[in-house]
Amino acid sequence: MDFTATLLFFALFISSIQAVDPCGSRPQNKDLSVIPIYGKCSPFKPPKPESWVDTVINMASKDPARLKYLSSLVAQKTTAVPIASGQQVLSIGNYVVKVKLGTPGQVIFMVLDTSNNVAWVPCSGCTGCSATTFLPSASSSYGSLDCSLPQCNQVHGLSCPATGAAACFFNQSYGGDSSFSANLAQDSLTLTNDVIPNFAFGCINSISGNSIPPQGLLGMGRGPMSLLSQSGSLYKSNIRTTPLLKSPHRPSLYYVNLTGVSVGRVRVPIPPECLAFNPNTGAGTIIDSGTVVTRFVRPLYEAIRNEFVKHVKGPFSTIGLFDTCFEAKAEVELPSLTLHFEGLSMKLPMENTFLHTSAGSHACLAIAPAPNNVNAAMNVIANLQQQNHRILFDVANSRLGIAREACN
Repeated sequence: MDFTATLLFFALFISSIQAVDPCGSRPQNKDLSVIPIYGKCSPFKPPKPESWVDTVINMASKDPARLKYLSSLVAQKTTAVPIASGQQVLSIGNYVVKVKLGTPGQVIFMVLDTSNNVAWVPCSGCTGCSATTFLPSASSSYGSLDCSLPQCNQVHGLSCPATGAAACFFNQSYGGDSSFSANLAQDSLTLTNDVIPNFAFGCINSISGNSIPPQGLLGMGRGPMSLLSQSGSLYKSNIRTTPLLKSPHRPSLYYVNLTGVSVGRVRVPIPPECLAFNPNTGAGTIIDSGTVVTRFVRPLYEAIRNEFVKHVKGPFSTIGLFDTCFEAKAEVELPSLTLHFEGLSMKLPMENTFLHTSAGSHACLAIAPAPNNVNAAMNVIANLQQQNHRILFDVANSRLGIAREACN
């Protein structure tokens, strides 16, 4: 397997503007569709709240735990975790991708996570797993990996004897309140028309907690075991990019250099320490697929909010985690929000910036301050602001690309 060329790009699909079936298959399309679990193409069909604002608030209820989990990630964390039975819910998994694992391919809807380095799926016989599991015995290309292989040394929570042959077994925590045990295995992974042979993943045999995605997770972090590192040079794209920064203490996270924020034509005055990248403390800005609502450290958020209220007529109210809600008729006056990175700017469309109540009478600025119980210096660009964009992760060249996408 070539671990040197590590490039993958994907678009988050949210709109439904085309006349064709948005959930239909497109056999000639090489792009990997990313499906919102609350969207009409979701295979899980969760209960729908009354409005889109309620949907976002519901999804974002796990954000504080997610942010605490992200801020606590440390390289070489190998402490074993207790494993026990637990009930599975959708929880933090906000987007899924449809893949086929094994030969013949077994269809699995795996949660996408750009801050996790390893892929894992529940396997048959798993304690505490959902009804949908992968059947290794039904795949002619399945094989387990033992402790002597280099892939085994690339997973955290490793449990191998000092000498002798043994299956590569590991424990990991996820989401801040859940954990699982798994054996490292390999099999063919099919993404649309592309096949990745000998793809290494964790075959889960026991889980605990409420955050483990029911059909597994596709890790797309920066580590050697992630999908990006194992997919080789299958995917190419030419879009504007910004350099990726790397923290030795949080090597799986995608840090970027956020240089400023504009509200309308006004560049918001921001204290330098709100944007500065510090690889030792974890301060800076990351882009993450598992967090719903973009969170800025409080001084940065308040600077953005203060500039925004100068452009929009109040009064302002609070709905859930959003404290800048206003009468929707003021929308004609709404300023755009632009995120400035080194080398590119991301001007957010209105649907990525504001949320409307079901009655349409109110709209809310769709960003929030960082919770008080997490790393107070970390900004997170979340998936609500990434929707309708093509996000390119080029790990080999240490860059991240962003471009508008006409998503369906």
